[in-house]
Amino acid sequence: MSRWSVRVDPAWSLDAWRAAARLALSHAVPPDQLDWLQDQGASLLDAPSLTALDDGSAARDEPQRYVSKAFVELAAICLCHRDPQRMSLLYRMLWRITHGERSLLSNPADPDVLRAMALSQAVRRDTHKMKAFVRFREVPGEQDAFIAWFEPDHQIVDRVAPFFARRFAGMRWAILTPYRSVHWDGQALSFGPGGRQSDAPVEDAREELWRTYYANIFNPARLNTRMMQQEMPARYWKHLPEASLLPQLVRDAGDRVQEMHDREAQAPRRRIPEAIASPTPVSDTPPATLDALRDAAAACRRCPLWEPATQTVFGEGPHDARIMLVGEQPGDSEDLSGHPFVGPAGQLLDRTLRELGMDRRALYLTNAVKHFRFERRGKRRIHSKPQITHINACRPWLMGEIENVRPQVIVCLGASAATAVFGAGFNLMANHGRWHSLEDGTRAFATVHPSWVLRQPAGEPQQAAYRLLLSDLQQLTGLDGRR
Repeated sequence: MSRWSVRVDPAWSLDAWRAAARLALSHAVPPDQLDWLQDQGASLLDAPSLTALDDGSAARDEPQRYVSKAFVELAAICLCHRDPQRMSLLYRMLWRITHGERSLLSNPADPDVLRAMALSQAVRRDTHKMKAFVRFREVPGEQDAFIAWFEPDHQIVDRVAPFFARRFAGMRWAILTPYRSVHWDGQALSFGPGGRQSDAPVEDAREELWRTYYANIFNPARLNTRMMQQEMPARYWKHLPEASLLPQLVRDAGDRVQEMHDREAQAPRRRIPEAIASPTPVSDTPPATLDALRDAAAACRRCPLWEPATQTVFGEGPHDARIMLVGEQPGDSEDLSGHPFVGPAGQLLDRTLRELGMDRRALYLTNAVKHFRFERRGKRRIHSKPQITHINACRPWLMGEIENVRPQVIVCLGASAATAVFGAGFNLMANHGRWHSLEDGTRAFATVHPSWVLRQPAGEPQQAAYRLLLSDLQQLTGLDGRR
């Protein structure tokens, strides 16, 4: 009986494990004859590497094996666990699935399934804790630069990093852990080796303000120390600025509750809210400069979209750009970061521009509507198409941008942008990619919005939509230089 070894690097990588498992299956290596290695570990029985057999012939002769999406997702989570037996467990399950037990995952009493589910639950819990307890601290002397230190139980940095990239898209940050680090520069994630806690700032000025706020919202009457320690274990306290207050707040909770109980009852008073003063109307005459226009737009109250939105998202780009791209409105990522086209649609636009050999930094990017219109579904904010009243309310800002930048070409991304530039009644799908001349002689055309491409069904429909967008924007090739 031959025994083999196979190494997975990095140990948490689904792609690396799948390649190794596929190689083992192609050579029909049973689970009990395979040693799974990670990091610098060696085979206890000095088994030779399975890659020595890989001449490609087995892969050509071996029929394709398919497993369910549920197993692939389970494997991706379990690989982040630190259990040294997780890879052999997953390969044993894979072997069983591909050798007749197709419905293995539907048997919750199976020992392998039970163990895999336990590993998955531990990784999910650790992932939740990292999202909840990471605290960024400002890097002294640098603007919008933050570092956080965290000590996860499992190897989850690569898995959790995209969440922080979406949530904190508008700032530069790094998260350091003992085994792995990740950095976000505002555009892309990059990973590196682990660090030390001393590499992160000790404290910043915001933490004292946060502690003051936390002490004032702490409700002693609702204190449940057992639940608090269950949801916020003491080992995470070192990451939390408010943790230094907890011993005193817990110790004084009984006295504070008694004071509340002994306090003389007061009859409720009917509160009549004061009338909200109407905001100062914004002049229809746009400011003379683009920077002044941006400052004025930040205080815009022309329509009710400003109330639930986080902030105004104004255009960005060179003040002398030849090309101006006009989208519909900010999305969730843009509303949180304050920058246009940084969410999924913006990433697709970046991909399109790269394929065309164009530099996004040479373009001026803006939106017809400057505030995010959305509807809430649970904790999520779902994009809602702006109405014509919103487009008209924001029209002075867009016209001011066009007048200040004076682009040679304007591209409208989506129907709302086309309505803002060409007027109501413009049929996007009938006229996409066709050049028009505006009143001042500026050339312009409209095409679909990248978000429309992303909403198409996966596969050929979405590929066809992307080809349409790429074909229309190809007309800009060579025009993106600054004047």
